[in-house]
Amino acid sequence: MGEDEKSRRVQGVTQVTNNRFLNFYTMDVVNTKGKEQSYYLASRAKSPQELKLTTGKNKADGVIIYALYGEKQDRVVLIRQYRYSIGDYIYEFPAGLVDEGEDFQTAGKRELKEETGLDFHPIPVNPLYSRPYFTTIGMTDEACAAVYGTATGTISKEGLEDTEDIEVLLADKEQVRQILSKEHVSLMCAYMMMHFLHSKTGEAFAFLWETLPD
Repeated sequence: MGEDEKSRRVQGVTQVTNNRFLNFYTMDVVNTKGKEQSYYLASRAKSPQELKLTTGKNKADGVIIYALYGEKQDRVVLIRQYRYSIGDYIYEFPAGLVDEGEDFQTAGKRELKEETGLDFHPIPVNPLYSRPYFTTIGMTDEACAAVYGTATGTISKEGLEDTEDIEVLLADKEQVRQILSKEHVSLMCAYMMMHFLHSKTGEAFAFLWETLPD
């Protein structure tokens, strides 16, 4: 599909809300049959000019932290967080938004400390595994990047905001198996927990073992 055709698919964008972290937009679009219709979008963008359909650039809005704990790297850092969208708790990886002017690697260190009290020690990986990828593209243009590494220190709630209801779990494989079988789990977290569950001791990062580019 050429650039001209892509641009014709979206005829106009109207911003409905003006919130700090998330906004709602309505879009006037043309479908594959040439019929005009409405489409609805949630975005971290603060204005239509910042939407990814406008900029054409994919930057990380957020970061997800896959951190292992212990000398044998035999536990994974999870959080159990209350989410209004389901009215219940769900297991996730520590995560958060990337601040203005901040790279997502730095954001990963900051977010892990704030949400868990633990210190994050990232490992270098091929950008293939850490570039931003889109989350729920049918309703949002949000993209998140993943960072990988180990965590040390002691769990603390001192960095939590009043809006965050979070419990931290250093889960071993048996606990991971129970969580996957019985609990609410975010999709990204579930896939990575499956990697962890079926990895050999000390090889939970084996899927990342690839030569870095020069």
